[in-house]
Amino acid sequence: MPKSRRVIAWFIDFALVVAAAALLAVFTFQRISGLLTDVPELAAGGSWQFLTSQGDVTVAAQGLGESLWRKAVGYVQQAFVLLAVVTFLYQWACLSFAGRTLGKALTGLRVTPRTPRRAALRAAVTTSADVALYAVACCLLVEGLFFLSVVCWAAAVALFLLNALPVVTPSRRSLADRVAGTSVAGVTLPRLARPSW
Repeated sequence: MPKSRRVIAWFIDFALVVAAAALLAVFTFQRISGLLTDVPELAAGGSWQFLTSQGDVTVAAQGLGESLWRKAVGYVQQAFVLLAVVTFLYQWACLSFAGRTLGKALTGLRVTPRTPRRAALRAAVTTSADVALYAVACCLLVEGLFFLSVVCWAAAVALFLLNALPVVTPSRRSLADRVAGTSVAGVTLPRLARPSW
């Protein structure tokens, strides 16, 4: 099985993750824009902040700003969590039911043996290496925890490399394969019939 097939399969699957991330980014942007353009809610929130600040306009504006910021940060964090969940479910469902993701199917690869438990373990490691730790790092960054975010990014890069680099070794078993007790094998792709001209 050529190593390039696994790399191409990963790029195809990761392109699907990027597409999901783009859709979530648009949805999150719309949610945050809605926060800023919902005048009745802003007026109600501002009025409440004004009343609870005992008439201090500066404190009321600061409280309203902090409230909007917390909601926006919450929306961003929800999008990152949802991206990790969607990635896991994609990996798990494809591996459980078909023994391969779309990328592996298009490149003629299959994960064996195929069981729901092994698929869940493999999907968990793959999702952690490709998306989840990066998402945690981004969530920490928007929370203002810069140092922890950098540590998490470093861990994400290390896990990604630990998962990806063994694919180019003679065993060709990624960290996800080793944890789940699986391997990736090539399958024979059907040949297209040539026209008989």
